[in-house]
Amino acid sequence: MSSIEQAARRLEELRRAGAEIPGATRADTAVGTAVPTPEALMRTLELREPERIVQPPLERGSPMPEGRQDIRPPAHPGHPAAPTRHVSLDLARLRKMGFVTPDNPASRIADEFRVIKRPIIRNASGHGDAPIKHGNLVMVTSALPGEGKTFTSVNLAMSLAMEFNTTVLLVDGDVAHPTLPSLLGTPGDPGLIELLTGAISVPDALLKTDVERLSIIPAGARHRRANELLASAQMASVLHELASRYSDRIVIFDSPPLLATTEARVMATHMGQIVMVVAADSTSQHAVSHALSTIESCEVVLMMLNKSSHSAGAGAYYGYYGNGAET
Repeated sequence: MSSIEQAARRLEELRRAGAEIPGATRADTAVGTAVPTPEALMRTLELREPERIVQPPLERGSPMPEGRQDIRPPAHPGHPAAPTRHVSLDLARLRKMGFVTPDNPASRIADEFRVIKRPIIRNASGHGDAPIKHGNLVMVTSALPGEGKTFTSVNLAMSLAMEFNTTVLLVDGDVAHPTLPSLLGTPGDPGLIELLTGAISVPDALLKTDVERLSIIPAGARHRRANELLASAQMASVLHELASRYSDRIVIFDSPPLLATTEARVMATHMGQIVMVVAADSTSQHAVSHALSTIESCEVVLMMLNKSSHSAGAGAYYGYYGNGAET
């Protein structure tokens, strides 16, 4: 069938549907028998809207078929995905400072954190006494500043990263006084603050380290409303995403001290587990009791005595760290 014949058939269909045909007389339209001129056919075809070809959506990361235009949206609307960031940690320096490092697994500090991490792993994997919502979200905090919570956070993250089937994300949540950049030699931003303001997505905030299975989210740039952001609904949304994004990931959250800010208490309501660091011979019993009363909504709280000057056998820390006990 020629193109003219095809056009004529289509024109006849349009006439029967009651469409007005340019170039055709009123009598022709009424009887529907006259053959329209080629000019009338071409004008009719030119007025037709081109047919739209609906193509199935492509999965992100899939190859683009030849001849097809890429109309997939960026990873984060309005913010093109940034390349993955990598950072190398100075393990020799960290080891001299008393940290757990994967190249020194037989150290005393590594042995001590093996004891501490076991109940955390059990709870995170759902093998504890009872199921725990967001059990892989672990907040490390203290009653007051200076009790060693950041030191504990880093050591715990390093120790967990040495497990074969666990990935670890260390988040610097003490946005008012971030110490991870100076401690680990990592960039301070972008990070958590930019996540909470919606400037970036989670993959853009990650810092991949050369320690296998360990990533970091820095605190981010200074923000005049940082405390309000930590207590916002967006914070709850980010925590939910971090908890559910990867089933094998444990998120260690270095938070502000409980008695120094109210934001830490709000964050605690979203956590599955809390590690409470207490400085031996320094923090008063009243401060500890007060701090514990602010996090009653969390079912699992682990107490860790820090800066003990003596050893108490298995599970006790030497020198800078003291014995850990579960409550």
